Amino acid sequence: MDADKPRKNVVITGSTRGIGLEMARQFLSRGCCVTISGRGLELSPVTRKILDDFQDKYIYVPCNVQKKADLQNLWDVSSAKWGKIDIWINNAGQNTPHVFSWETEEDITRQVVETNITGMILGSQIAASGMLKQGSGAIYSMEGLGSNDMIQEKTIHYGMTKRALTYYMKGLAKELKGSGVIAGRLSPGMMLTDFITKDHEGKPAEVVTNENFRKVFNILADRPETVAAYLVPGMLSNKKNDAHIVWLTGFKAALRFMKAPFSKRKLI
Repeated sequence: MDADKPRKNVVITGSTRGIGLEMARQFLSRGCCVTISGRGLELSPVTRKILDDFQDKYIYVPCNVQKKADLQNLWDVSSAKWGKIDIWINNAGQNTPHVFSWETEEDITRQVVETNITGMILGSQIAASGMLKQGSGAIYSMEGLGSNDMIQEKTIHYGMTKRALTYYMKGLAKELKGSGVIAGRLSPGMMLTDFITKDHEGKPAEVVTNENFRKVFNILADRPETVAAYLVPGMLSNKKNDAHIVWLTGFKAALRFMKAPFSKRKLI
């Protein structure tokens, strides 16, 4: 981050791995201070090793986003440490088993909804309340499959939550208009993460054995570090309410399909 630009303080839910962790690294490398959070009581040795170069620029706060008290504590600890919170990112997410809707167990159904919808709403409520008191701040939530109304069989619970997320964040932006606090959405496209390669139990995901899926995924998908390197500068420079920061645009997707016969990409 340039010396003449003020430091940004960032909170990211669900940031111990995947795109959340990569966004944390990108923010830290740009001189920001970051609060990393997840359900574990502490960071794993592997994650700590990844963040070795930034030991004085981040803290870890355990947080179950399904619990408003945990989210309030995440805000309170972070603001006490950094002074204020400039950017809050609702990134925590729960995947769904690759089965039909009626085959999904009740507990899993509740976990998906309570993490992806309730957790995102509660996080936004906490952040909006705190930022309105500050007089400034930005709230972002992570879109995903379903945000654009695309329906994929055996993932409709997850897709439904992401469609709801888009509606909520657009509505939140309207409610915050003129307040000094802005709300926006992050669209990462397809990524090589545990969400794709593993099921909700951490076992190899059935979907990656599908040849048609693998073909499309290898054309369109990217690694989390690539996506984070695009999303983070977009958030740091954005001043617009209801911003939609999109990595995999329609034009980019079309271009990749055109180049696919000549450029072999293999992620899975």
